[in-house]
Amino acid sequence: MKHIEVVAGIIEYNDKILCMQRDKGKFDYVSFKWEFPGGKIEEGETKEEALKRELREEMEMDVEITNHFLDISHEYPDFTMNMYVFKCKAKSEKFVMNVHHDFKWLPLTEISSLDWAPADKPAVEKLLEEK
Repeated sequence: MKHIEVVAGIIEYNDKILCMQRDKGKFDYVSFKWEFPGGKIEEGETKEEALKRELREEMEMDVEITNHFLDISHEYPDFTMNMYVFKCKAKSEKFVMNVHHDFKWLPLTEISSLDWAPADKPAVEKLLEEK
């Protein structure tokens, strides 16, 4: 089974969290699910470098990474993944949606109302526990 290493950012701005909705993809079980933005780590990159690059490529957004938040291992039907989640501060709420279907800036109290991708759920749960 294929294994991937990915990074994701919990991006905060003005006490709201950026939630991104995936577009239709190769796998139905993650199509149109909500996620924290990020992507695959490329060879030779640190996790932080990968996250900054992915956010620039997917959203033309620069963030300040404030801290490592959580590591998640998840097994989907077609692949396994390790996801390294970081908390980030956005410099502005503006970005360009290059690969996603939709987005919402939500207060923490409302993020559990979304249909999250299974791998992202532990991060949502930890955020709510820490509130």
